[in-house]
Amino acid sequence: MPTLPVIVSGITTLLAFTGCGYFLLVLWSARTFVRANRQALPDFHPPVSILKPVKGLDPEMYESFASHCRQEYPGDYELLFAAANQEDPAVEAIERLQREFPERSIRLVLCPETLGTNGKVSSLVQALPHARFDHILISDSDILVSPRYLRRIMAGFVPAKPGKRVGMVTALYRGKAYRTIPSRMESMGIVTDFAPNVLTARLLEGGTHFGLGSTLAVTREALDAIGGLLPLADYVADDYQLGARIAARGFEVVLSREVVETSVPPYSFGEFLAHQLRWARTVRDARPLGYLGVVFSYGLAWGMLNAAASGLSIESLALLSIAAAGRVSVALLVGGELLGDRQVLKDLWLLPLRDLIALALWGWCYAGTTIQWRGKSFTVKNGKMLVQPASQAEEAQPATQ
Repeated sequence: MPTLPVIVSGITTLLAFTGCGYFLLVLWSARTFVRANRQALPDFHPPVSILKPVKGLDPEMYESFASHCRQEYPGDYELLFAAANQEDPAVEAIERLQREFPERSIRLVLCPETLGTNGKVSSLVQALPHARFDHILISDSDILVSPRYLRRIMAGFVPAKPGKRVGMVTALYRGKAYRTIPSRMESMGIVTDFAPNVLTARLLEGGTHFGLGSTLAVTREALDAIGGLLPLADYVADDYQLGARIAARGFEVVLSREVVETSVPPYSFGEFLAHQLRWARTVRDARPLGYLGVVFSYGLAWGMLNAAASGLSIESLALLSIAAAGRVSVALLVGGELLGDRQVLKDLWLLPLRDLIALALWGWCYAGTTIQWRGKSFTVKNGKMLVQPASQAEEAQPATQ
């Protein structure tokens, strides 16, 4: 009868091989995406209303705001910032922006009502009626963009095939990390795990059927077709839901060639784990089968566990070498070349630790449904955030942003 080490070695060998197969699939997905986006940008420059929900201010946020004012865009556009009240620290930065860019239409919209557990969506619902144009672009407050951002995003609304209706254009992103190890690990995860998963899903599902919060550009026609933003006011993954609902109504969701940048906070390890767990449970709830399949993507982690279970045998070390080569190839191609993350090469040494933690969190995710968001505890059920009773919230782990 096989002993436990033999059984563990056999299982981890199989999973390491499937992980190597996943790495090849990612490389093919990235190649397919690049080939599909080689054509010249069409001349399509409709007027755009940019909606930005804000709450608080960090050192990187003003430059992110300013980058939206430096657009090389032939069409008209406006910036609407949605804040809960006049006392929000972001208001001062918005007023500075109005002074430094008087040629731009920049407005502050106060959104005092609470329309659901998702405060961001609640603010967006109240700001939307103030938007003047039929193309709406929603993005998080810490997103830094290039001067050609609007041109490239709006170009996505021109259908690649006649007869198609594009209802949403979304975009990949990279992280700008602080010096802390957890911050750098999260940034690595964005470009070497999250983005590859998005590209793979796009290939396997024959297109993109969800949105990414870094950029949610939509038409009013598509918004009206799904009943607006209010139905999303209790959803934790509002970006995913917005794209999924637009796709379900027969509109095309396009993943743009443009890549934006988000600021990754200087997490402690506890904050990093809490944020990663929130992310994992959100994905598991939104895409349960897809999340289950993520276990096959940890080729490097399975390779390391296989080497340990096999007593560092020659065969296990050879498999580990193949898995490491595949993992590094994905990091360099997707993170370094496609997403333009210049920190990837310096942080490759973090991949083994990061992947082992990610695998552990994958399993931990199934142990509950509690998430921490903006200092509060919620239970995620059918995509919605339910406020926890006080007794349960006290037992929850430390909150993170």
